[in-house]
Order: sequence, then C-alpha cells, then structure tokens
Amino acid sequence: MKFIDEATIKVYAGDGGNGVATFRRAKYEPEGGPSGGDGGRGGSVYAIADRNINTLVDYRYTRIFRAERGENGRSSDCYGKSGEDLVLRMPVGTVITDKATGRVIADLTEHGQKVLLAKGGAGGLGNIHFKSSTNRAPRQCTPGEPGEQFELYLELKVLADVGLLGMPNAGKSTFIRSVSAARPKVADYPFTTLHPNLGVVRVDTNRSFVIADIPGLIEGAAQGAGLGHQFLRHLARTRLLLHIVDLAPFDDTVDPVQQAKAIVEELRKYDEGLYNKPRWLVLNKLDLIPQQDREARCARFLEALGWRGPHFAISALSGEGCRALTYAIMDYLDQHK
Repeated sequence: MKFIDEATIKVYAGDGGNGVATFRRAKYEPEGGPSGGDGGRGGSVYAIADRNINTLVDYRYTRIFRAERGENGRSSDCYGKSGEDLVLRMPVGTVITDKATGRVIADLTEHGQKVLLAKGGAGGLGNIHFKSSTNRAPRQCTPGEPGEQFELYLELKVLADVGLLGMPNAGKSTFIRSVSAARPKVADYPFTTLHPNLGVVRVDTNRSFVIADIPGLIEGAAQGAGLGHQFLRHLARTRLLLHIVDLAPFDDTVDPVQQAKAIVEELRKYDEGLYNKPRWLVLNKLDLIPQQDREARCARFLEALGWRGPHFAISALSGEGCRALTYAIMDYLDQHK
C-alpha cells in the first residue's frame, strides 16, 4: 500500500429536514387542527482514530464526504427521520485542520478517540408548534437548518518514542532491522527509504519502545531538497532523536563531520522545537574500521564535531553495541515519561 501522510478533503454535514404545515382530515373531525411534524436532524460527520490504519491513502482519492440529510416532516404528527451520521476512520496521529482558518480541529492521539468535524443541521418545525388559543389553524412551518461544511487538511504525524536522523545510507534502516522486527528496504544506493518505517524494540518483558525511521536528509532539506523534509513532521512527537552518522563512508571525499553538522543545521532551519529535542549521537559502521583504529577514529570525530552529549559507537550490520544502546534508550524513556 502506498504511504500517504497528508490529504485535503471536504466534509458536508446533512441538512435538517423541513417542517410541514398539514391539518388532520378525519371523517368525524372536520376541524381536526394542525398535524404537521418536524423535519429530521441532518447527519453529522465524525472522525475516529483507528490503530489498524497507518496511512491516509483512502483520503487521497476520495475527497468529498457527505452525511445523510434529514427527512421532511409528515402529516398526522409524524416527524421526519434523522439522517445517518458519517464516521471517518483515520490513523492514530492524524492532525485535522480547518483549511480556511488554520484552526486545529482535532489531534487524534489515542485509539478510539472520536471528534465532531461537521454538525448536522437541526430539523425545521411543523405547524403543530404554532397552534394557540388565538391561532387554531396555523399555517407556519420552518425549513431545516443547513449542515456545516468544511475543507479540512489532514496531516499524519506517526507516534514514536525515538526518531532516527541521518544522511542517506547512514545505516538507519539497517539499525531498525537489527533492533526490531521491522524490515525496511536496505540497499547500497541512497534513498532506499521512501516513507517512514516504524519498529517496536522489545528490550525486556513489558519493556519496549517504538522507533521511527524517516528518509535520509541532505543539505538543503529544509528548503525542499531530497525526500526527508516531507517527513520531518513525523519526528515532532518523538521524545528522543538518534543522529546516526556513517563513520566509514565509501567515498574518501565525504567528510562525516561536515555531514553531521549539515543535518543539525537542517533541523534548526526546519523547526526550533525539533532542533532543541534531546539528541544522541550514534557512530555507525564500526565493522568497516579495523579494531585497533576504532577508538581513535571515534575520538577524532567527536573532537572535530565538538560534541559533548551522549554518544554510542555501533555496527548496525553485525549488531555490535546495539543492545547497549537500546537498553540506554529504554532507561532514558523510563526516566522521562
């Protein structure tokens, strides 16, 4: 299934049914009085969060959603039937915004959460409501109210505890394959990851966290270069960022320090909140560095980068250092709930 994480839709609540003005016509009641019933309420449009859905693809191709209109009132004091409500099922993590005003209508963060998107119109009144001692034969009735209608922007922000950052081919997908059951595509060319991947990392009994892998960033991503800028929003809900750096690039002209600085700068340009999130440095591909040179290579990198925060050296391919890293992440998340 194609991954779609944004869509624009139009929702129309049902109009209320019209009230009617009728009079009772029975054999022995020549002046039976008013008997026009009220119109039915129009159906409303709701959104409900469903953890079994993980993409907005259904809303990319079907964009107009209408709830049922209420029935008109009838004679013999019969009220019109209310219109059926329309319920739209959306992935957990969907943010719904009114496109005209920019107002956030809902943020679906929990499975089963239900919110009203457009309210159905009230039914009109029949002439039975207008009879009085001075008006025995009222001919007044009111039309149903129109239902609300909105153009909505849907934006999916995946729910994950940890987000992975890094240049293309830094080893993010290999890392998520190593520590979880997720199986994103891995290949020896850049941009193999075309959409976010989620993996559940089970550290111990009843201890686990969710990790998100997004397409690799490149310099200029905040201005639209590459793919990663389209998916940076998915890191907004994470509590910890792992900045994965390729410590042994195949091209000798590539400077890992410059690449690491470029990623941090793109974060700052895109969103200060994302830039200020807790971030750990993960030096990957130790398996490509001779054993005796690893410690010195890591020390030189950290010194050149000027990094003073938490850092880990791993090989995502062989799994070296990954277990210690996942336990450290779990401990951090437990302490910062």
